[in-house]
Amino acid sequence: GLRPSVKRLMMYQQGCFAGGTVLRLAKDLAENNKGARVLVVCSEITAVTFRGPSDSHLDSLVGQALFGDGAAAIIVGADPIPEVEKPLFEVVSAAQTILPDSDGAIDGHLREVGLTFHLLKDVPGLISKNIEKSLAEAFQPLGISDWNSLFWIAHPGGPAILDQVEQKLALKPEKLRATRHVLS
Repeated sequence: GLRPSVKRLMMYQQGCFAGGTVLRLAKDLAENNKGARVLVVCSEITAVTFRGPSDSHLDSLVGQALFGDGAAAIIVGADPIPEVEKPLFEVVSAAQTILPDSDGAIDGHLREVGLTFHLLKDVPGLISKNIEKSLAEAFQPLGISDWNSLFWIAHPGGPAILDQVEQKLALKPEKLRATRHVLS
């Protein structure tokens, strides 16, 4: 196991936002602390938000139908030791952005009935409208502009988001195959 004195940071109740944030943080920690290996463990337990349908919160039912429990772990490091480590992927860049006019698009509220989610109907449109600009800003410094040249794994958020992103970026159907498999 890990030593009791191991340095740790815990992030709670960050939802989808936490995954990208923690990868960015792990990359920064590994690159700035020679020899460091960062264990990242993420879990999302959305079953606790499940409740019966409510006429006043139909959008919450959509969130319950789309989002499920999940967990993943990864070790992030820099300068791998070839005799010992066999990295599968390289985190080249990590970025995030706030989409214009997205305030209130996805909200979580802790209330007497528990944690409720509220989703605006046009979340897929909001994402697809902004995806290419966001990707261009992130990948331009790396000289990448062909979205089909990338390995894709995306937080699915539902088939409507994937369909619109695929169409907007003219992605080949196989590019989102792994992501769509998560939804099945």
